[in-house]
Parts: sequence; structure tokens; C-alpha cells
Amino acid sequence: MKRRDLLTAASAAAAAAAAPAVLAQPTPRIVFGYTAVTDFASVFVAAEEGLFRKRQLDIELKFIPLNSTIPAAVQADSLQIGGPTPSVFLQSVDGGLDHVVLGGGGVTSKSITGFGLVARAGSGIRSAPDCLGKKIGVPGLGAFLHVTFRAWLKSQGVDYRKVNFVEAAFPQHGDLMRGGTLDAVVSADPFMSRITDSGVGYVASYYSTFLPEGQPTILYTARREWVDKNAAGARAFQQAVQEAAAFITKPANNDKVRAAIGKYIKLPPEVLAKAQISPPGPVITEKQLAYWVGLMKDQEMLKTTPDPSKLIFK
Repeated sequence: MKRRDLLTAASAAAAAAAAPAVLAQPTPRIVFGYTAVTDFASVFVAAEEGLFRKRQLDIELKFIPLNSTIPAAVQADSLQIGGPTPSVFLQSVDGGLDHVVLGGGGVTSKSITGFGLVARAGSGIRSAPDCLGKKIGVPGLGAFLHVTFRAWLKSQGVDYRKVNFVEAAFPQHGDLMRGGTLDAVVSADPFMSRITDSGVGYVASYYSTFLPEGQPTILYTARREWVDKNAAGARAFQQAVQEAAAFITKPANNDKVRAAIGKYIKLPPEVLAKAQISPPGPVITEKQLAYWVGLMKDQEMLKTTPDPSKLIFK
């Protein structure tokens, strides 16, 4: 799907949700868990533009350092909704958690080079084969960047099992490379730009361009039990992020979108100005989840084969 089509679809979805859900009573307070990436822009915008509030949703946004910990926090009810990557979500379902998808954050696009393989200066890493035997940091074992990077290594004829992956949160990437603990990281902006601007490392590969267009990078998920008890609130959340997605696609709103992102992931103005923002993908389809199931089965990450038709709240 072309980027233009993705944006049109997002706008159409938001238009269909123009009439806010009317709640008989306010939904209990919702704590939403996010990580420090711009792919959560639709939630940030919904919060800052009052799109949750106008639907009587009381939502607190909570920063979570490692994406891989989000499903456990949702299951424990310390988060009511969270934003795991597709691979983290599917692994949690495969492990027995009964969670469902309410919507999505950003989607992949070949025009976006906001994440990639960043190598430590002097490491000599320039290509996939150079990663063999190296220590490479990822912001969550089994999360989006880890899984897609392994898929890229395989596409380049490299056995990813011979690469040493270390889980490290985004803010630690630069320091861990500077100290020599890591040879490279699979990182994303704004942290990737900070590393390259400081001279600690360089971009060895914008490997993400091998991914197909329009695949979700972040899923908004909740326990099925919570959704069943709060169906009107769940639909109101869906409508809010769909409206926010339409807001994001309008160039006139660029400054407001960047300000919302900067508030929640603490970006300085000079970094915020250069940050790439992925196209929004607020509505998740069975076909999209099926792609991730296939990718993860290929890497032997799933013991079962989750049924996408049963994992999306409609």
C-alpha cells in the first residue's frame, strides 16, 4: 500500500468516527503505557488536543523504558492499555495472555529512515556479515527492532543466531557504545540522531527499507476482560486515535504534532525539528497481524499460530 493510500485510509477512518461515542458514565481512569518513539504520535496528539477528554476518557500517559515489559504490565492492570510492538504482543498471546488489539500507532514506509543499525565509531561494521560475533543492543528482545533486524540479517544470508543481542533501553544506547559495551545498536530517532551527531557512532544501514509498506510498528492493546467490561470506553479510545491520525496527516498541524511528541518523549527543539514521523495506522487489519505471525514463525518465535481474526476488537 502506498503512503498516500495509508494517509487517505487513516483520514477516512477518522471521518467515520467523527461522532464521539457517548458514554453512559465515564470510563474508569486509564493508564496508557508508551515507549520513547514517535510512533505513539496519535496517542500524544489525542491527549494534547483534547480528543480523549471530549469523549469523557480520563487517560494518563505513562513512560515505559522497555517495550517488552508492556504486556505484563497490562496483564497486572498497572496499565489498562499499552503499546507493545506486534512481535511482543503476539509472543504474549502465544504465552497465554488474553489480550486484544484496539488500534495502532505508526506504520512502516520506505520513505522513513528513522531507525536502523548504528555502529560504534571504529567498530568496522558496515554490512550484515560484519555483525557476526558482535554485541548489538536492541530496545527489547523480541520487540519490533529486534525481530525485523534479524529478518534483515537472514535476507542478507547471515545467521542471526551468531550475533550477540543485548537488551538495552533507547536512552542507554549512546552511553553503552561510548563505553565499549556494545559494538552497535538497532536504534531509532531521536536517539539515533543523537548518537550520530555526537560522533559516538554512524548509521551502518537503514535496513528498514526492506520491510513492506504499511505494516504496524506499534499496537494499542488491552486485556480482553477489561475491554468486555468497558466496551464503550474502548470504542471511544479507538475514535480518539483515529481522529488524531487524521490530524497528523494535515501539514498545517505539523508544529502541534511535533510539540505533542516532544512533550512525552522529552525531545530538545533541535532534535524534535529533525525527527521523522511515521505515517499513522490507527486501524489494524487481520492481514497485518498475519504478516507478523508469518515473520515470527519463520524465526521460530511462536509455539502456536495465533488467529488474527480473534485478536482485534471491533
